[in-house]
Amino acid sequence: MKAAEKRINEVRGRVLVRHEGHTPRERSACGWRDRLISVEDASFSPAAWAHAVDIEDSKLHYHKRSTEIYYVLEGGGTLMLDGVPHEVKKGSLAHIPPGVVHGARGRMRVLVLGIPDIASDDYFEAETK
Repeated sequence: MKAAEKRINEVRGRVLVRHEGHTPRERSACGWRDRLISVEDASFSPAAWAHAVDIEDSKLHYHKRSTEIYYVLEGGGTLMLDGVPHEVKKGSLAHIPPGVVHGARGRMRVLVLGIPDIASDDYFEAETK
């Protein structure tokens, strides 16, 4: 990593600046995600974690601990929330409390804020009937 990029990703006190393309990218249950604020930042106690996720037909799941806020950056489709379909498009926002079974159909890029986090130990696939 170049010195300038390293400075971009530095945390000073409580301030954190990240740029897409300079963060870890990985496969997740919902698609591909860029971890903008995530597990590697836990020692700084961020108020929320943030991932930019390329969703393509994610599985229905829920979280026991975390609230998620989805903000659609690009694309669109249907967000299922406890079995109720909600059409979403660029600029749509959804607040998803713990326990709400959710998933998305379609192709979209979504900023996902996880409060207090987005962690693999808080991902539970929904039972299908």
